[in-house]
Amino acid sequence: MTSHPDRDGRLLQFSDVHFGVEHKRACAAALEYAHASAWDLILITGDVTQKGLPDEFAAAGAWIRAMPEPRFVIVGNHDVPYYSLSARLFAPWKAFETATGHPAHDGEFVSDEVMVRGVTTARGWQARLNWSKGVIDLDQTRRAAQALRQAPIGALRILACHHPLIEMIGAPMTGDVKRGDAAALIFAEAGVDLIMTGHTHIPFALPIELGDRCSYAVGCGTLSHRERGAPPSFNQVEWTAHEVVVTALAWDGHGFAPSRTWRLPRRQDTRHAETAPDPIRPGARERAGT
Repeated sequence: MTSHPDRDGRLLQFSDVHFGVEHKRACAAALEYAHASAWDLILITGDVTQKGLPDEFAAAGAWIRAMPEPRFVIVGNHDVPYYSLSARLFAPWKAFETATGHPAHDGEFVSDEVMVRGVTTARGWQARLNWSKGVIDLDQTRRAAQALRQAPIGALRILACHHPLIEMIGAPMTGDVKRGDAAALIFAEAGVDLIMTGHTHIPFALPIELGDRCSYAVGCGTLSHRERGAPPSFNQVEWTAHEVVVTALAWDGHGFAPSRTWRLPRRQDTRHAETAPDPIRPGARERAGT
């Protein structure tokens, strides 16, 4: 059996910046924090704008490009042109993809330390009154789970989407994701370590009560003035071979300081080089940027 070195890592997760109603001082301080250290990834989990307006996307794109690389961005329900029904129906994510440079569907980042796959839970429109709620496609879920099964041995495996698939009790709002429980089970059985989301505007980290209970739901706060009982915040995630540590960094009026920390036992990767990952899929290296 071929051994592999422990792959420690660290990333920052931002979400729900809502340019148009962004907290300008917090956004500037978050950018400074991101540049103060080295990170394996900057992850942004949706709602980069408030109403999907051109000037909001321009500001969001500039802020994202000012972040250190590598970066990975997924789309949220507010990233739809709010006032354009035709765009909602026929090209809901065109403005997001143009501004951020990231795809709305099936985005993927791979390194030796971490693999992230994005799944879209937002919709331009849907057959219920509240279009802000989440929907997840199980075919897309299975593609993402299969891709994450093939992550580099020892790498942290992350599924990124905007809406929490598993609801957090006591949260100020819900994602109400159609087929969310079924998708969470598929990801847990695929050995995904973290399902990282936004939408609720408050940070949390809790085990998903499915499979071996070593998959965790991690929610991120907001950097906007749309606060829901918690100050602007973002997450710092650090990991070793045996543990994932999630720290919520909250705005105190002057800068960001740790406000809460969760220590999560990490699932052990029992694969080895002779049998896993599976042979690389056609196009996977191109999507990973290698």
